[in-house]
Amino acid sequence: MRLLKTLRLASRDYTHEWQMSACFVLALAAVLGPMLVLFGLKFGVVGGMLNQLIENPENREIRPVSSGRFDQEWFDRMQQHDGVAFLVPRTRSIAATIELNSENSSRIVATELIPSGVGDPLLPADGALPDRITHIVLSQSAAEKLKVGAGDTIDGSATRRYGGRKERAHIELSVVGVAPTAAFARDGAFADVRLVEALEDYRDGRAVPELGWTGAEDNDARSYPGFRLYASSIYEVSDLKDHLGELGIDVRTKAADIDLVMRMDRNLSAIYWAIAVIGLIGFSLSLGASLWANVDRKRKELSVLRLVGFRTGDIVWFPVTQAFYTGVFGWVLAIGIYFGAAYAINGMLADQMAAGQQVCVLLPQHFAMALGLTVTAAVLAAALAGWRSARIEPSDGLREI
Repeated sequence: MRLLKTLRLASRDYTHEWQMSACFVLALAAVLGPMLVLFGLKFGVVGGMLNQLIENPENREIRPVSSGRFDQEWFDRMQQHDGVAFLVPRTRSIAATIELNSENSSRIVATELIPSGVGDPLLPADGALPDRITHIVLSQSAAEKLKVGAGDTIDGSATRRYGGRKERAHIELSVVGVAPTAAFARDGAFADVRLVEALEDYRDGRAVPELGWTGAEDNDARSYPGFRLYASSIYEVSDLKDHLGELGIDVRTKAADIDLVMRMDRNLSAIYWAIAVIGLIGFSLSLGASLWANVDRKRKELSVLRLVGFRTGDIVWFPVTQAFYTGVFGWVLAIGIYFGAAYAINGMLADQMAAGQQVCVLLPQHFAMALGLTVTAAVLAAALAGWRSARIEPSDGLREI
């Protein structure tokens, strides 16, 4: 009951001296508001760059610089690596092409085949996949030239010289989807690895019984000159590059661009937290000194509370409660300052940003973190005044009567 009475008296005193309380709140908002705006700019700019890196699958791609010899055993081992999200073999580039034509267009489109499969980062996660040898997903460019879409059937063909004569094989292909423009800018088709292998075998004069294409029998184990490899995240790219380097495989990645943005994020975070710590320490010292002076000014009133039965621990809560109010109200005012500044900044730069992108932005957890740090700093600052109030004796009030 004494504690509740102390909290009630501290609250009434806080509202009674509203001018001084308002000065404390304004002082806190003047420190916290600009820091929120600064962190919003840091999070918006650098966070936006990181999001672009994360969302763009090209930044997770790892390409071999030169051709090699990779067998199925190598692919099986590599697939077990924690950082690998997608891995399929590539055949020779010259063999991974097919001529496509449809009834809707008079054009014959020479199309590059991209080996694909489940989890291909370039294809929509909820879209159709080329999971059969006769299924393909066309690029936007190829679909427009052939005037076809998902559900259409087109003819694919490839030529070879075998037994001294020129031959052409045909295959009926089902278009199960059209890839986004960003997935592949040229004329291309995402296809099952088996179709890409079949075209290579056919051009090399080998038989493809699954498609009825005749040729020489070949029982040798297949090896591939390259692969399509994507890391599970941009943070795994560097480790995968080092791992492949240890295997003697030279690869090309965007690890340098990723590292540049991450270093920028770390450096700006260090600068921001240095400013934030200095600001919080300065405000804490200022608030602590003000509360100390406030306790000295109300020395008589506090001693009377001791005289009527309030204990030392109860009196300590007097400045702590008022500091808590200052922290909460100062945080609310700082949030208002942030929203006003963020609205102005985002409005000024709206024409230079992509749709939905903001230069100054904070998440709900950032506001919660700011509230926690602010209240903690205010309460710790009140500890100095609390210690001062605890030293007040009941007799101090009697001496001044």
